Amino acid sequence: MAAPKKSRGAAGGQGRPGRSLALILIAMVALTGGMFLADQPTPRLGIDLAGGTSITLEAKSEPGQESAINKTNMDTAVQIMERRVNGLGVSEAEVQTQGDRNIIVNIPKGTNSAQARDQVGTTAKLYFRPVLTVAQGTPTPKPSASSSGKPTSSGKPTSSGSPSAPTADKGKSSATPGASATTQGRAVTGALKTDTTPTPKASTTPKADATPSASAADEAAAAKLQKQFAELDCSSKASRAEAARGAKPTDTVVACSSEGDAKYVLGPSEVSGTEVDNAKAGFDQQRGMWIVNMEFTKKGSKQFQTITKKLSAQQSPQNQFAIALDGEVVSAPQVNTTLSGSAEISGSFTQQSAEDLANVLSYGALPLSFKEQSVTTVTAALGGEQLQAGLIAGAIGLALVVIYLVAYYRGLAFIALLSLLVSGILTYTLMSLLGPAIGFALNLPAVCGAIVAIGITADSFIVYFERVRDEIREGRTLRPAVERAWPRARRTILVSDFVSFLAAAVLFVVTVGKVQGFAFTLGLTTLLDVVVVFLFTKPLMTLMARTKFFASGHPWSGLDPKRLGAKPPLRRSRRVNAPTEPKEA
Repeated sequence: MAAPKKSRGAAGGQGRPGRSLALILIAMVALTGGMFLADQPTPRLGIDLAGGTSITLEAKSEPGQESAINKTNMDTAVQIMERRVNGLGVSEAEVQTQGDRNIIVNIPKGTNSAQARDQVGTTAKLYFRPVLTVAQGTPTPKPSASSSGKPTSSGKPTSSGSPSAPTADKGKSSATPGASATTQGRAVTGALKTDTTPTPKASTTPKADATPSASAADEAAAAKLQKQFAELDCSSKASRAEAARGAKPTDTVVACSSEGDAKYVLGPSEVSGTEVDNAKAGFDQQRGMWIVNMEFTKKGSKQFQTITKKLSAQQSPQNQFAIALDGEVVSAPQVNTTLSGSAEISGSFTQQSAEDLANVLSYGALPLSFKEQSVTTVTAALGGEQLQAGLIAGAIGLALVVIYLVAYYRGLAFIALLSLLVSGILTYTLMSLLGPAIGFALNLPAVCGAIVAIGITADSFIVYFERVRDEIREGRTLRPAVERAWPRARRTILVSDFVSFLAAAVLFVVTVGKVQGFAFTLGLTTLLDVVVVFLFTKPLMTLMARTKFFASGHPWSGLDPKRLGAKPPLRRSRRVNAPTEPKEA
């Protein structure tokens, strides 16, 4: 008679448990070693546990744009701020709206909080505008016979105190003679009277179709702009902010350089910062300075090519285009040839300031302007007390689980406790490594998720133990019972963990802020539960079934057949045929 066939899964699991145990042991050693090599022996802590900085930003309405402060723009601002902060590598930062006009930004201690504070409220509205005229940043003196002020077309002072011309082509520049205060005023007037888009043939010639009323309006606007330009003091931060306030892309405006040493009259925007596809900081070896390289979209590239073609045919300073960020000119290079596809911003950048500018440009401009309303330092005292209370609750829960396992499962509790220890080591090392890898930070909800995971992991052990006990009650010995119980227990464990993981995934997607920490931790520990049960608990149970203590059904093993009410062993009985009586003749 042929022997009954054994399933490949049962045979494999019974024959090679050492391989699975060795695999998970190697994984634990590798993760622990990686944790110390990464110099991250502990998980990163969130703001509620480590403390940090809380920034309150209030949306400001521009004149005539009060309706711009709405839910759509506020939500867009939150998303852009989150991307900016994450781009700096700040972990566990929280950005959320409060009321109709405020946004709260929480930045944990120990991260790039100073950089993040500088960037979250920066509007980062970038425009490329043609330069109509330029002067020194101080107020222009009234014209007089002895006036000799000769500002030039630059933003940087030379040795004689006059600004020198910024460059567009790898640092090549030429100083442009300046103009007197009277000439500057005429330049402003002429800029408004003419088409503000530079062309090779027209710079100061009035439009032929201008009507008398339009000319009068232009004269009034020119006079107002001339006065504003002459009185503008770029050395004052308040004056620079006032000049930048309310400037529209379609307007001819006055603006200061970011360093305050030059002031400009700028024409309407020719290319918007929304057409910047990517921005990166880099170091120019030839000039020995940090710059920001920008790549344009297809539309932006065409616009940039058009404007540089027109500007390259102009005389200085009208062959310059100003790169205006939030109303201040960060660079005003000259254009000597047609450019397309990319551009660079140069200036007095440090590595950090160049990287900061590239970061804010890469993630777009905020739809609103914001004012920093308050900055408060959050201490970890309250969070520490809550963490201590949570850890005490977790310790009590774990102790109750251990007491239950020892009282009910006796020797099997040893296997369960070792499995919990392995799960704890894997969870701790992964949380530590995920901090620098993806910015994960441990907060109070995440701690709650880890505590809940204790019950999920223990539930998997209980399912398997009960399946083994059911097989013993049916009269089977331990080793066959362990292998026969596994397929049934495995199916139940996978279904249960799938439901838990699905719930964690849905919670992570539909929530924001700290609740995502709970969902992430719950999902992570659920996945680890599957790994531990398959690669540690089952192989260890197979090995323990070979020992005399468990195989003999010791009363303290938790698998005593008598205590479980086992049936007599199942035996096969041969079928005995009744003797047949001889047939009568």
